[in-house]
Amino acid sequence: MAEITASMVKELRERTDAPMMDCKKALTEAAGDMQKAEEILRVRFGNKAAKSAGRVAAEGVVTIAIAADGKSAAMVEMNCETDFVAKNDDFQAFTKALAELVAKQNPADVAALSGLTLNGATVEATRTALVGKIGENMSIRRFARFEAKGK
Repeated sequence: MAEITASMVKELRERTDAPMMDCKKALTEAAGDMQKAEEILRVRFGNKAAKSAGRVAAEGVVTIAIAADGKSAAMVEMNCETDFVAKNDDFQAFTKALAELVAKQNPADVAALSGLTLNGATVEATRTALVGKIGENMSIRRFARFEAKGK
């Protein structure tokens, strides 16, 4: 059995954003193998996301992104289960990134937005990972994109 050090737990936590105790359990289960521990966490958090998918997400935020030239803008409504998550920095950063993506890419609908790439993964994969990390269901409710001739 490999010795699990605090630095190993810290490294896995930085790589996955998973809670510290989950990182320690995954490393113990993987006998200290970092890659295997990451896979264990990915499966565990994927299952967590699947469990929360049926719960109602009625809270959330509306985020606005305005293009640098001031000629286009986008609004995205992102829902979650509680107002506490709506105030979460990761949730708000994800919603801001979605609004910027809508402003740049102009997807046709929420399904098209979910298929776009954000930070090297699809929007849907990023959303699912965030659900696993935070532990609450969240969904992209709707969005609107606006263009103007002037600013």
